[in-house]
Amino acid sequence: MTYNKACPRNALRISPLAVALAAAFGPAVPAAAESNLAPVVVTATRVEQSSFDLPVSIDSVDAAQLRDQRLGANVSESLVRVPGTVVQNRETYAQEQSIIIRGFGARSQFGVRGVKLIADGIPASTPDGQGGSGLFDLTTAKRIEVLRGAFSSLYGNHSGGVVQVFTEDGPARPTVGLSVSAGSYDTWRAAVKFGGTSGAVNYVGSFSRLESDGYRDWSEATKDQSNVKLRIQTGEKSSLTLVGNYLHQTDNLDPLGLTVAQVRADRKQANPAALTFKTRRDLDNLQAGAVYDIELTPDDSVRALVYGGSRKNEGYVALQANGVTAIDRDFQGVGLRWTHRFGNTLTLTTGAEYERAQDDRTGYANNNGVKGALSRNEINVVRQTGAYAQAQWDVTPAVSLSGGLRYTRVSFDSEDHFINGTNPDDSGSVKHSAWTPTVGAVWKLSPTMNVYANAGRSFETPTFIELAYRPTGQGSGLNFALDPSKSNQYEVGFKAYVTNDIRMNLALFQIDTSDEIVVNTNGGGRATYQNAGDTQRRGIELALDGPLGGGFTGALSATWIKAEFKDAFMTCGGVSLAGGACTAARQVQVDSGNKIPGIPRFSVFGEIAWAYAPLGFSTAFEGRWNGKAEVNDANRSIGNNIANEVDSYFVASLRAGFEQKVGDWKLSEFARVDNLFDKEYIGAIYVNDQNGRYYAPAPERNYLLGVTASYSF
Repeated sequence: MTYNKACPRNALRISPLAVALAAAFGPAVPAAAESNLAPVVVTATRVEQSSFDLPVSIDSVDAAQLRDQRLGANVSESLVRVPGTVVQNRETYAQEQSIIIRGFGARSQFGVRGVKLIADGIPASTPDGQGGSGLFDLTTAKRIEVLRGAFSSLYGNHSGGVVQVFTEDGPARPTVGLSVSAGSYDTWRAAVKFGGTSGAVNYVGSFSRLESDGYRDWSEATKDQSNVKLRIQTGEKSSLTLVGNYLHQTDNLDPLGLTVAQVRADRKQANPAALTFKTRRDLDNLQAGAVYDIELTPDDSVRALVYGGSRKNEGYVALQANGVTAIDRDFQGVGLRWTHRFGNTLTLTTGAEYERAQDDRTGYANNNGVKGALSRNEINVVRQTGAYAQAQWDVTPAVSLSGGLRYTRVSFDSEDHFINGTNPDDSGSVKHSAWTPTVGAVWKLSPTMNVYANAGRSFETPTFIELAYRPTGQGSGLNFALDPSKSNQYEVGFKAYVTNDIRMNLALFQIDTSDEIVVNTNGGGRATYQNAGDTQRRGIELALDGPLGGGFTGALSATWIKAEFKDAFMTCGGVSLAGGACTAARQVQVDSGNKIPGIPRFSVFGEIAWAYAPLGFSTAFEGRWNGKAEVNDANRSIGNNIANEVDSYFVASLRAGFEQKVGDWKLSEFARVDNLFDKEYIGAIYVNDQNGRYYAPAPERNYLLGVTASYSF
């Protein structure tokens, strides 16, 4: 049975957008010239290269796609155009957004899991693999690169891919700008941006504030963010880049997930438990880093990186016991990388890195939204040490080989400081390590057509958050019995210019994972995890983009994925954490062949834009079509918890705006309508929630207006 009111089945009928876009691009004989050049990327090989010539799936989202005619605060606004990538927005800044790449990351109960996040070379993920995309400052972002597949394993502990944001350089002339946007649900955002160049110093920075009452009750949020980058040319062949980022969120309220009945009754309501326990989060994150680049010889370059920061997080969940968690984190890291070119045919990159994070974690009772007695006190330290080497060899003008090898070691140490007559010493430690090799090849059929293949191995440890609680009935302390998952990844692909300007990327992939980490129990904002045997993900990704003539441009990305459990296992998904031990009578079997929850069967994004330069006018129609997704491992209702799969849905957006340049002033204005056809659908899933609170409803039709003004001195 499907939940049709939240995700109407008739949304499927609007799917001709994808067909229309595909027809608009049309087949054509490839031309020799390439005017719509593939973007230059660095994430895949750590050196600048055209994405067209790499044996990997990697896409770049540029500054205009991140900010123009958008709120410019969330990655869900732009990463939707990247194939293989789904961003779930729970409509609460208390939980952040979940990035899912090729089916990895869907189990995350908040933030990003299974995907490595990096900002200007500095990890935005902790060494154990937990990250938050809210750290990305889109006001000053030049681009975001999304690397998928085997080569992402050369960045260490994760399975799905790498998402890396790059801050732009400041302009040649000192420039100051102000942007203001406001829209539905009393949402507004203001940002000040500045930048310039003075002698050997280039600088750029921004300060922004966002406030919103939220689409649902009890979802108000405030977000203050700043980002600064300073690049100093220290010599003819060397530079020092300093970066700093600050994020502050106060009393961001969390409405929690809803059951089927609650969505049908009032999709905007907060779960009653959220109001009882006053679920919310406070967050402060401050980090800074320095990157030194030097070209020692025409063939040798070195990069050194050092960074550090602190993070304070206090969250209230819908539980009385241990219902308040406070984490005071200090983190730091260093990295060193050397690149050598052997003539024009071989490039070798080697490096090493070390990351450390220490969490002073305390837990308290949640007495209906008031912090109660201390119930947990521990110091958790996680370290990641890695060394890697990767090379690219142009065997002939038509054939290029790439490969890499990384060794990663992740250690967890927990020191318990809450010991009494009823609570034993739960201190402990565990270490995990793995070698992760990758290989790839590109065959250049012609100047406009490349065929490629790659294969590799990745591994993913549990995070401290996933280790935090043992399954119900197994006592207190961390769940050190939880093992890393390991994945073998395979991919073949085709990249081509189907016309002089329109680029096409096509990829087929298969990922075989052992010891998949899955949610075991999940209730009131607290989850436990277990290993569940083997899984398999198979899929196809397609991307097309380029000009269509007459001022029109188009973009299409489409993904089909089949993600399923290959082994049967037992889960406690229907057992409340307060309901006693997970006895045999309470266990539920997950059958072999069941679909992994939280992963849409397919996703399609299409955009047709038109610009009329004489008036500075531009407009675009966007469409997004997502397939069905399961909500729990059992793929069915458990006990009294009705588990209707989330049905497919289609939503559209329309935007338009003007730009003017008057002397040293640059002005722009825009209007935007999201969910144009006012569809009711589910925007995110709380996987395996044993209270049946699986659903996070997305907003109905909503509006946004914005203006920007900048002045160059």
